[in-house]
Amino acid sequence: MQALTTRAKVAVNKKMSFKERMYIPAILGGLSITLRHFFKKKVTIQYPEQTREFAPVYRGHHVLKRDENGAERCTACGLCAVACPAEAITMVAAERKKGEEALYREEKYAAVYEINMLRCIFCGLCEEACPKEAIFLTDEMVLTDYARKGFVHGKDKLVEPMDKDKRIDVSKRQTKEVAEFKTHPEFAHNQVYTKSLK
Repeated sequence: MQALTTRAKVAVNKKMSFKERMYIPAILGGLSITLRHFFKKKVTIQYPEQTREFAPVYRGHHVLKRDENGAERCTACGLCAVACPAEAITMVAAERKKGEEALYREEKYAAVYEINMLRCIFCGLCEEACPKEAIFLTDEMVLTDYARKGFVHGKDKLVEPMDKDKRIDVSKRQTKEVAEFKTHPEFAHNQVYTKSLK
């Protein structure tokens, strides 16, 4: 019968010599490998004092953006929830009341917006589906915990602060073509606040 691979080896039940039974060559070989690695540069990063540099396209914790005036951009259209393959996003829509024009950009807004971080696969389809550019994935890591209930993030953890100095810059998530596209006056309704758009 022909062998299926050229790497096949015939097993031989060869008697071990006295030197081989002492395992000294094997021990010395292992020690030599240890000594070689002992003097090499260490690859271990002392986290959290040191952090590894992430790629520019790294997808981490979500953020719900505000517009230039501080109003929430999300209109609770549900496209992000429909696009989510893990079904991690849930929301409840509500109508804006009189006097809340500064809080919510459109007449309809998300009264409840939750993302289950245990289900989320950080694919970025939610930010691609959003027509108002309300949701983005940032370069922040989702912190670990021992309990499951803390991983359902609501608007208290997702919406960025009102203060313009504390806004989250998402310009790294946008290509140069998209940033140039937003400079046209006819698309000003979809501008995203960034500290610098270079």
